[in-house]
Amino acid sequence: MSRGKKPAKITQYRRPLNINIGMIIFGIIFIYIIICVYMYFTSKHIIGYEVTTGSLSVSNVYKGIAIRKEEPVAGTQSGYINYFAREGEHVGVGNLVCTIDESGKIADLIDTDDTSVQLSKDDLSQIKTDIVNFSRNFSTKEFNYIYDFKYELKGTALKLSNHNMMNNLEEIRGEAAGLVNLCNAPKSGVVVYSIDGYEELAPSAITKEIMDEKEYEKNKLIANELVSNGDVLYKLVTDENWSIVIETTPERAEELLKKEYVNVKFLKNQTTSWGKVNVLQNEDGTYVKLDFNNSMISFATDRFIDIEILEEEEEGLKIPNSAIVEKEFYLVPKDYIIQGGNSSKSGFMRETYVDGTVTTEFIETTIYSESETDYYVDTITLRIGDYICKPDSTEKYPISKVGTLMGVYNINKGYADFKEITVLYSNEEYSIVKSNTTYGLSVYDHIVLEAESVKDDDFTH
Repeated sequence: MSRGKKPAKITQYRRPLNINIGMIIFGIIFIYIIICVYMYFTSKHIIGYEVTTGSLSVSNVYKGIAIRKEEPVAGTQSGYINYFAREGEHVGVGNLVCTIDESGKIADLIDTDDTSVQLSKDDLSQIKTDIVNFSRNFSTKEFNYIYDFKYELKGTALKLSNHNMMNNLEEIRGEAAGLVNLCNAPKSGVVVYSIDGYEELAPSAITKEIMDEKEYEKNKLIANELVSNGDVLYKLVTDENWSIVIETTPERAEELLKKEYVNVKFLKNQTTSWGKVNVLQNEDGTYVKLDFNNSMISFATDRFIDIEILEEEEEGLKIPNSAIVEKEFYLVPKDYIIQGGNSSKSGFMRETYVDGTVTTEFIETTIYSESETDYYVDTITLRIGDYICKPDSTEKYPISKVGTLMGVYNINKGYADFKEITVLYSNEEYSIVKSNTTYGLSVYDHIVLEAESVKDDDFTH
């Protein structure tokens, strides 16, 4: 290198910047997805529901307990008892119901009597009806009913057989020298050959425990059994007026009470009868007592009876109960409303102060419902203590009264708008509401499915 020359400047090589556009776009998309997912999980989810017409399927089948005027009849002798009246039939005062045989002659006669029994058409018809009714209502879950049916048929056969012994009864009594005692009915009534301890049960004393059929015990009074002095021989149902008590909710009881009378179908024989409704607030719940003045004889041997309350289905707009909400409104007298501003909107003239001077201003408001004297208006535009002025008058009204409306949030316009509803009928999931009301809903309106998820005027789109 020659003296006097500067050394050449060495520049470091730099690689050109390679920007991967694809990676940048992917990163932006990834961040966008994360933000969307975050917003989805942290924001309120407003789900809409389209209002349709429909009706409710409500279970109106109940198991009730029968309350009747029942009088047990006790014997005054000991011996073998034999029945001559069929269970479930009506006997008059002085009619023979049973005998108490201290000698055992009647029991021997029954065992040795080989006289054929001729069944009449009525007898055959009754037996066929009993068999058909039992077959129609038989359930393997309630097998104990087959024993009741057995005793009913046995009672029918015994009555027919005893007709053949009636002619020999006086002869037997003569031979037994008064050891066969006739037990005649002390009063007229329907004969029942069983006792269960509920003969004097009062409707006001019914509890959930008593209504539990699994704990129920009925003692059948069997023919040819040995009885002692003072034992119950049979009982008489002495009044055609009777009742069925069912357990229900306070709301359902109130609905039935408003009807006063309901049409009841007895599932045992598919017959119907009108019952008068009474509500009982007993020790452990709400019960409904249905009073009847007929059909008692058909169920005289039954303590628990399955019934269905027949009602016309209410039709209207069907909405889920989750959409229903209660909201408070101010009550304002109707004669204070005016039309004002540059539109036909309704509102009120509110008294206000400007620079210490009393003046009035028009407050536009939405009416949500009305009574005979008042309008229901929103609590946003007015406040408690505000004064509104009556048109063409010096009268003023202080905002003070508050009322509550039941309704839903309509979202047809893209925001939550409260609409009043009138519930006709409801069950656990849905309600039927009146359609085409002045301040209410119409078919195909869209409402918020979960009312708790929104507030007034929240945007839904």
